[in-house]
Amino acid sequence: MSERQGRRILLVVGGGIAAYKALELVRLATKAGIAVTAVLTEAGARFVTPLSLQALTGERVYQDLWSLTDESEMGHIQLSRAADLVVVAPATADLLAKLAAGLAPDLASTLLLATDKPVLAAPAMNVRMWEHPATVANRELLRGRGVRFVGPDEGEMACHEWGPGRLAEPAAILAAIEAELAAGAALAGRHVLVTAGPTQEPIDPVRYLGNRSSGRQGYAIAAACAALGARVTLVSGPVSMAGPSCVKLVRVETAAEMLAACEAALPADAAICAAAVADWQVAAPATEKLKKPQTPMLSLVPTPDILATLAAAGPSRPPLVIGFAAETNDVVRNATEKRRLKRADWILANDVRPETGIMGGAHNAVTLITGEGAETWPDMPKEAVAARLADRIATALRAS
Repeated sequence: MSERQGRRILLVVGGGIAAYKALELVRLATKAGIAVTAVLTEAGARFVTPLSLQALTGERVYQDLWSLTDESEMGHIQLSRAADLVVVAPATADLLAKLAAGLAPDLASTLLLATDKPVLAAPAMNVRMWEHPATVANRELLRGRGVRFVGPDEGEMACHEWGPGRLAEPAAILAAIEAELAAGAALAGRHVLVTAGPTQEPIDPVRYLGNRSSGRQGYAIAAACAALGARVTLVSGPVSMAGPSCVKLVRVETAAEMLAACEAALPADAAICAAAVADWQVAAPATEKLKKPQTPMLSLVPTPDILATLAAAGPSRPPLVIGFAAETNDVVRNATEKRRLKRADWILANDVRPETGIMGGAHNAVTLITGEGAETWPDMPKEAVAARLADRIATALRAS
């Protein structure tokens, strides 16, 4: 089977307002050369139509367990095993509960129980449902059985509440699908260290020096490496996102704390420094809140250089050390020089001028700089950048 041919997923569309995003997921998947067989639950059909799914997949849409009786039709056992991967999007609290309990009252739950293929779930539900002890127990049980999760995202819901429970964006789900469909577990047995997000260097007890990093790229890289079978340690500065599933998340605030957490996580096969670490810290932060009208004079000193420390020669140096260079001018030249000075193996350079929308945005346009030269990647969702980088890391480690 080639990388771009012969791949098929079975897509179970659960009931919820987020079901409309399944149509975009199908469009993206088929564009990527992935065939899609769709199963629409009774509740899902209240939000999207079988005709819409059929038009996008180019195949029959399955709905009724009891209609699979004719020998010319694909029975539920065959249907559950004909794909390379089963994807549930949206995965409602009801579907997760049925799968956890082993219930099979309808076609979707019967397929999930009968399949011998990997299952990837993209949850979507009200934040209170997501945080309910029953749902927490169900997803932990399912993780223990090998079910993989992508999302949910955090944000405003259709019910106007805020928190984790939003369906991951279709591009992010596709990136997770691509990773699952990659040949084998390309990073199985490997430990990958990832840093993400900003750091916050205190000025006084309530103020700090920071930046606009959302952490989205680093979190996506951690998720993509985990999807390829790696054991991932994600050291994260303060962000609003929940940690990816199957990743060890270590939350920190300052650059010094981030460096300490990274050193504690070693040894690692690869270290990806995607965090936007503050360059300076206040030499002596105030112990009490600074008051107006005085204008404080801040004495700044450099923060610890995490990338250079991890890339320094020594027995604990990971075989592959990768950094990011956020630049606003002469992007490739400055990033190439950064790679030399930091002694990193690779640098991913990006243009973070405000008009690019990259810092804190959903897309990224990077240039990969290695010892062999520079390779510019097209603009794509950060999750797609992460999946591509994870594949390159797996290839590099296999060759080492």
